[in-house]
Amino acid sequence: MKQRMLGSLAVSEIGYGTMSFASTYGASPDRPEAIRVIRGAHDLGVTLFDTAEAYGPWTNEELVGEALRPFRDQVVIATKFGFNIDPATGERRGGVNSRPDHVRQVVDASLRRLGIETIDLLYQHRVDPAVPIEDVAGVVHDLIAAGKVRHFGMSEAAAATIRRAHAVQPVTAIQSEYSLWTREPEAEVLPLCAELGIGFVPWSPLGAGYLTGKIDASTPIDSSDFRAASPRFTAEARAANQALVELLKRIAADKMATPAQIALAWLLARAPFIVPIFGTRRLDRVEENLGAANVVLTPADLGEIETAIGKIEIKGERLPAEVLKLSYR
Repeated sequence: MKQRMLGSLAVSEIGYGTMSFASTYGASPDRPEAIRVIRGAHDLGVTLFDTAEAYGPWTNEELVGEALRPFRDQVVIATKFGFNIDPATGERRGGVNSRPDHVRQVVDASLRRLGIETIDLLYQHRVDPAVPIEDVAGVVHDLIAAGKVRHFGMSEAAAATIRRAHAVQPVTAIQSEYSLWTREPEAEVLPLCAELGIGFVPWSPLGAGYLTGKIDASTPIDSSDFRAASPRFTAEARAANQALVELLKRIAADKMATPAQIALAWLLARAPFIVPIFGTRRLDRVEENLGAANVVLTPADLGEIETAIGKIEIKGERLPAEVLKLSYR
């Protein structure tokens, strides 16, 4: 697989997010199968693997560390701090916490769970309004100097906050939701990334599965699946947003591709510093999604997509209100 640069960090042009192994979408496969899929993604050329202390909490980092241990020196491991999780019990206290002492505790614990000496890319999971971003960037700067972290990232941060953090410790990557139906980063964050030489990592590039064309208004969603509480996954919203899926299906048919591949190829065509990370529990889906790297969207194709999307009004907020309020601060 070709590589792209997140700042000065070289990674595969498509990465793999492992959150789906943390019961976010309901019961996850057993550990041996999860390890098989993660290792299979590496065998197919993925070098960027994304996890977080909050996925579980903690269990996802342990899984990813075990899965990637045989080829640790061949991959980039990204993890995150920033939610208020009791460092002793794993209890979710609610809200965010980026106090410097807490960040140091989280990093030490993440290193133990992952079984590594250095975190390649450490993201602030969400901005903590109670802690000046300069203090957060400062503690990450110290962790980099100590050899515990290599690169600093931020997730769902506003452009002004990113700029302030970057002045203290250069930011390597920004991770925010971005896809054909979630385009908020285009207004300010993507231009800032281009200006400052920061990479951009779209999470949920397939719209939590909706843009694959395998979900419609009648698809049952289990109550344990986070999408059951998402405004964009009500039956009414799914029915209203079907026009976007039909557009993807039509273009996919012309390109002898799948809707998922078109959605990912569209992101790859947006800018050379964009590296989307998808999540799936199935190795055949990993292989399908990575095929997006071979799909060529011409300027005419991109123009056609843009014109068509301009006529589609997406229904439903992308996240529940209590989660959405943590973004772009």
